[in-house]
Amino acid sequence: MKTYYHLPGLFEFYEFYKVFLPIFREHREYFYDWCDIGSIYGAPGDCLWGGGRVGFGDADPVKVKSLMEAYNISMRLTFSNSMLRQEHLSDPKCNELCAMFEDSDVKKNGIIIHSDLLLEYVKKKYPGYYFVSSTTKVLTGFEDLCKELDREDFDYVVPDFRLNKEFDKLSSLTAAQKDKVEFLCNECCFFGCYDRKKCYENVSLKCLGQKVEDHICVSPDKDKGYRFSDAMNNPGFIGIDDIQNTYLPMGFSNFKIEGRSLGNAIILEFLLYYMTKPSYQLKVREEIYLDSSLDLF
Repeated sequence: MKTYYHLPGLFEFYEFYKVFLPIFREHREYFYDWCDIGSIYGAPGDCLWGGGRVGFGDADPVKVKSLMEAYNISMRLTFSNSMLRQEHLSDPKCNELCAMFEDSDVKKNGIIIHSDLLLEYVKKKYPGYYFVSSTTKVLTGFEDLCKELDREDFDYVVPDFRLNKEFDKLSSLTAAQKDKVEFLCNECCFFGCYDRKKCYENVSLKCLGQKVEDHICVSPDKDKGYRFSDAMNNPGFIGIDDIQNTYLPMGFSNFKIEGRSLGNAIILEFLLYYMTKPSYQLKVREEIYLDSSLDLF
């Protein structure tokens, strides 16, 4: 089996992928042969149907589509807003994006989705997509996960990261169910968070233009921001050893890397860690941004 990574920043990190993807293609020996790019996901910053993150992503959709098609990569629109109503379905920009990205010359494209209302609308109007059940549903119950996996609407389901290490339960899934599971690897959110769903709902309302107060995070380390080193200590973290020695032998092959609201420097660190052989990590850094006169301060 091969690992397929679903990477962040379709619109948010266009300039980064414009540099990284040629390296990935032309120097495949730099990267582990047991992994590949399954898709790149994201949404424009002002996207009404967007959810999970808000205000990021300003790349030209035409250029984004052209780049991804040049490298035969599946594009996923992140339309995971959980608070949509009927009147939001006619949004011109989101419908234009759906029409544009449905018509692809290469791989089939997908939509990451939360709202069943939006799901039924897109299925009827833009039947060319596959669908991913969003982690914003916060599926922490294993039975709820199983029900979602059994829905024919979805090709992939992203469970809450707190199910990542429930190996006894995960091993009981059928092969067809395992093929649909897409684990969120590098979540830094507080493992004991009881407010995660409300946090996503708050972001969804902001995407809809509603003036709501910021969600108050309950994490004890909320002021530190995202740190990959902290994510690695999260009980739900999935590292490359876990993938190779546990998940792949169990029959799981799809893994999602979060980070659309982060800087592209940390995105590079994700790709170095998850995809790049240690002996070539410096070479990839040099190709992307290092030069002999670079000063950090």
